[in-house]
Order: sequence, then C-alpha cells, then structure tokens
Amino acid sequence: MIGRITGTLLEKNPPQILVDVHGVGYEIDVPMSTFYNLPASGGAVSLHTHFVVREDGHFLFGFATDEERATFRQLLKVSGVGARMALAVLSGLSVNDLAQAVALQEAGRLVKIPGIGKKTAERLLLELRDKLGKGLPNMAGVRLAAAPGAAPDAKSDILNALLALGYNEREALAAMKGLAEDVGVSDGIRQALKALSKG
Repeated sequence: MIGRITGTLLEKNPPQILVDVHGVGYEIDVPMSTFYNLPASGGAVSLHTHFVVREDGHFLFGFATDEERATFRQLLKVSGVGARMALAVLSGLSVNDLAQAVALQEAGRLVKIPGIGKKTAERLLLELRDKLGKGLPNMAGVRLAAAPGAAPDAKSDILNALLALGYNEREALAAMKGLAEDVGVSDGIRQALKALSKG
C-alpha cells in the first residue's frame, strides 16, 4: 500500500524515526543498518517501506535499500517470525552477513540476536536456504556509512536503542563501557552491537 516515503527527517528515536511528508508525520520503524545511514534531523530522507496492518494497529517499516526490504519480507514468510523479530535480525546482521550465515548454515550467528533461540535460528536457516538471495542482485555491494553528528545525550539514545532491540540493561551497559565519551549515536550503537555479538 505504501511503498516509498520521501520527506524531511524530523526525529530519530531508534529504532523509530519521524518523517514529515507535506505536513503529515509518518512514524517509521527502521533496522539499525538503515538507522546508521540516516542524515541528521532536518535532512531529506527517502526510504523503501513495508506497511503492516494488524488488529492492534498499523505499522510502517522503512529501509535504506530495496535489498533490505526484500530480505525483511522473506523473513516475514518464515513461520513464527513477526515484523519485530525480522527488524531485530536486520539490526543484528547486514543483508550480506545474513545471506552468508544462511549459505554456511551458521546458527551461532543468529542466536546472538535478542529474541532468537536455537530452534528459531535453525528454522530461519532452513526456510531461508533456497529463498535468500533471490531478488537480491546487489547483496555483495551493500555498504553502510555512519551518520554524522552526536547529541549531548547520545549515551541515553544508545542505551534506549539497545533496550528496544531486546537486550537487557545489564548487557547494554556492559557493551557501552568501552565507548568513547564523544561517540555519536550511530557509531555508538554500531560499536555496542559489535561488542554484544562477540560476547
């Protein structure tokens, strides 16, 4: 129904952003891979979107690339995987990394993502084996750039983003210990996720 949103980025509260399109503000949930690539607030943004209608509300998900959206839609086809879990998968692994994990059947990389246990990881690997990569011609070329600028309360934004992704406060704070004082939100989230994936 809504396939693309182009407008002005008003707010960034990971994993949700607010985009103004001709006076209408759209709340859009994005994976961290897309969040890293966003401009500063006030900048122009264009996202591929996926619209979900459920009994408890309507939800809009945004993606920097068509490959991310195609992968999100493949994840939704896996039994037991909802939009939140699909978003968590794309926040924990890039499209390329996920395709590699599926190709090599590496369940260990998936279980490090919050909310994904061994059985879910195995089901993802099994059901995505023949599907991931179809319609994703540019997977090897996916590159993400860090967004510039950091708010003074970057640390609380980083913590909130990690909590929203399903990590508990102890895990999130431990991952943030090594961050530089002046780290930006996007870089901070990226570094914390990297630390958590090693743990």
